[in-house]
Amino acid sequence: MTFQSRTTVKPPEKGSFPLDHDGECREFMKKYMKCLRENRQENTMCREQSMAYLNCRMEKNLMLREDWKKLGYSDLAQKQANTKSSSSLRET
Repeated sequence: MTFQSRTTVKPPEKGSFPLDHDGECREFMKKYMKCLRENRQENTMCREQSMAYLNCRMEKNLMLREDWKKLGYSDLAQKQANTKSSSSLRET
């Protein structure tokens, strides 16, 4: 007797999003892809570039704005906020 398991396919949580047909975020994508090539496809080494790419997509309405914490970038967002606040303190 043969048992067949049926798996239920679920759609992604975030659904689909528009492609960047006009290349509005192409430069950010290229930087991310270059980083991946230089780091043997180790995406943890390219988190800043991927965050910049996602930020561009959100700014250009190519994806919904999401909290960085939900996207797994809360540590980088905090680091950037600290850098911005310390640079503004130096300007005064």
